Amino acid sequence: MMPSQETNPMGGARRKDRLSNTSQKTHSTGSHTLQTGAKAFKERLRIGLMFWCAPIYPFVGSPRPKNRPMKTICKRKCLILLLCLLFPYVNLGGAEEYSGVRPSAVDTVNIVRRSYPYVALYNTFAKWAAYSGWNKILFSGRLAGHTARSVARPNNDTLNLTALLDLRKEAVIVEVPAIDSKYVSMMTSAYDHYIEIPMSTTFERGDFSRPSRVLFYNQRTERYHGEPVEGVDRTCEMTGDFVAMILRAMPHLNDPPRAERIKSQLRQVTLKTLSQFKNGPGIAPADLSFPEFGRTTADVFGTNFLEVMQFVLNHTIFDPNNDMDRALLEACKALGMEPGKSFDPAKAAGIGSLRLRPVAESVEKSVRPPVNRSRLFMPKGRIDLETQLFQTVVGPLGQPEHQAIYLGSRALAKEVLNARNDYVIRIAKDQLPPAKAFWSFTLYDSRTGFFIPNDRQKYSVGENTGYQLNDEGGLDIYISAEKPVGVSDENWLPTHRNDQALDVALRIYAPDFEKMKTWKRPAIEEIKRP
Repeated sequence: MMPSQETNPMGGARRKDRLSNTSQKTHSTGSHTLQTGAKAFKERLRIGLMFWCAPIYPFVGSPRPKNRPMKTICKRKCLILLLCLLFPYVNLGGAEEYSGVRPSAVDTVNIVRRSYPYVALYNTFAKWAAYSGWNKILFSGRLAGHTARSVARPNNDTLNLTALLDLRKEAVIVEVPAIDSKYVSMMTSAYDHYIEIPMSTTFERGDFSRPSRVLFYNQRTERYHGEPVEGVDRTCEMTGDFVAMILRAMPHLNDPPRAERIKSQLRQVTLKTLSQFKNGPGIAPADLSFPEFGRTTADVFGTNFLEVMQFVLNHTIFDPNNDMDRALLEACKALGMEPGKSFDPAKAAGIGSLRLRPVAESVEKSVRPPVNRSRLFMPKGRIDLETQLFQTVVGPLGQPEHQAIYLGSRALAKEVLNARNDYVIRIAKDQLPPAKAFWSFTLYDSRTGFFIPNDRQKYSVGENTGYQLNDEGGLDIYISAEKPVGVSDENWLPTHRNDQALDVALRIYAPDFEKMKTWKRPAIEEIKRP
């Protein structure tokens, strides 16, 4: 049955028009739309060729280890290419059909690729909500450490304040005081992982120089429909019922009094529903059962993907004119999932035969940095699927280029970094990262995307965690298990002497694009030990 206008985020009438326009691209099996064989084959071939052209190592895109025979690598690539072509149509047996759809006929690669950002963001939000709840402020007053594991590649250079917003029953108002920091930004995202920046000190319009009130809602929010509210400075229409709002602030730790002042100001951030803002009692949110989250995104694909994705579809607002939205909904419909439907566990038994977890893991390994990095972390309609997948896998909930530039080891090193070796990053005086705000180098375990635990709790080098310039005014940063003789503590990123792939991320906040034109990226060099 077609969802009603109230429960279907795309609207019943417009949805009918959309489906009629796409009838030539798909064919119907029962009440579900399946991709044509030619289109599915092309997609699998494209993924297979991506694997063929890419090295198969712990950190995707890294150079081939010196001791890995080329013959072995070619064999592995041939096997992966064959699996990419055949796997989606192999029914591993013992499974029932899901709501009338034969699992062996579903293009699993396409489904996983298009749903991956939504599943990953659901998983991240659910982990945060288990700790903080909804419509509440979460602020620790500390930089993230090695226990931060809710999102891959967290930063270690800003104070982060987070709020998870439930916009179903009421609009939510976040009140922010003036914050005495060189850099502050407000970032938002729903499950769709489209990034918006409602406020930032880089906008040169006085953001965070005075108190501000920001109202968040969506087109389905009850009791609010976009009208002006006295005392509210700006309104933000979101694309889902559940939204993450993150404030990032440069802490100025090299100036302790200022750092304490910034922390105090961030503790003054408040959150109220619209009725509470108007001095009412507030309206209790509707009861809702959230699906279980997994330790990783791949875990969700392996256990309760159908339940999570149906939940996400019901709480995301889709645009009938957006190509990526249409493609996602068509892929989900092949498994009987549509906005407004309920999850039926009795009909989900057949999903086991699709073996979505290994497909998700393959998608994770296939991502590549976009050629145009300016498309990273952009709003809806300004980002493509490949870029969205890359940012979700490598490090979700980052910021667009006008706020921060992110450069990883693949841009800075010639070979895979490994903790068995020692490295140095040498930066000349006139080649320090061109930031109008600040910059940092952060070290990660490449496989997990998390900080490497150490007794010193040292995970990054930069203005907020400290560094010492050399006699020439440049900077030398050392990555090693033991601190080299004569190297300051601030310039040492400790590792453990084991076979562990490493990743270094350079973040440049409020980049100076004019200086970027002549700036030379620093290189990570291996230190030859006797």
